[in-house]
Amino acid sequence: MELRQLRYFLVAAEELHFGRAAERLHLTQPPLTVAIRRLERELGVQLFDRTTRRVTLTPAGEAFRHRVHGAVHELDEAADDVASVAAGMSGRIRLGFVSSASYTTVPEAIRRFREQRPRVELALSPLTSGEQIEQLLDGDLDLGLVRDPGEIPGLRMDLVSTEDLTAVLPETHTLASRAEIQPQDLEGEPMILFPYRLMPGFVARVLRLFEGLETSPQIVQQVVHQETVLGLVSAGLGISILPESVSRFQMPGVITRPIAGRPQTALYAAQGTSRHPSVDLFLDCLAPSKLQG
Repeated sequence: MELRQLRYFLVAAEELHFGRAAERLHLTQPPLTVAIRRLERELGVQLFDRTTRRVTLTPAGEAFRHRVHGAVHELDEAADDVASVAAGMSGRIRLGFVSSASYTTVPEAIRRFREQRPRVELALSPLTSGEQIEQLLDGDLDLGLVRDPGEIPGLRMDLVSTEDLTAVLPETHTLASRAEIQPQDLEGEPMILFPYRLMPGFVARVLRLFEGLETSPQIVQQVVHQETVLGLVSAGLGISILPESVSRFQMPGVITRPIAGRPQTALYAAQGTSRHPSVDLFLDCLAPSKLQG
């Protein structure tokens, strides 16, 4: 039984006139008649009562029409859905992002993207860079926003934005009155930072600030989320180094100060081999004026 036969049957059942049905199907009548008879033989039932005056559906034909109409409609919808996904007009993009991107880059990108692709679902996952890289390599994410990742075999990296690193201090700290912080000012300070395995590129970037110093800051707490870092700094447990955009948080008891030389951190869009057709559009929405391939 072929889909073509079912379509022929449905048109004939609607018209109840083989000549008109053949016209709708852009056929001559004999091929249509042959197709219907072949379908009846395959089913082992008579679908139409035919006389010289009229054509009617048999009870079996009426029951078959009811079932086939729904099935063919679902197949047509499935074909439309597949074509829509292939064209990037629907479907689902699995997006991971570091916490610092959740209040800077991501909200505006989502707004732009949804204006252009309202039928594409965005499955959002706040994850560390290390978690995203693992999931991208496993094919569990379509796109990730990661910090200072370096070159990762198997992943394509697109630069989204750069920003200064900033010193994050308790407001009662002796350095709070400084307009700018030198890396050597932080020698021996207790530091709150992310676990290296979860944010390897960013942690390495921070630690490079203190290369050549006799005493580096001492990492006393390792936490996952930027908001937790700020809370611990506010509690006086140590200082930290974070992207400058953290100053938007306005955490009570915390101040930020620029670092001499304006060292920077970079946010990258990372892609693996698993890609939705609309990923390129989302890349454009991330930062249209800054994105570099």
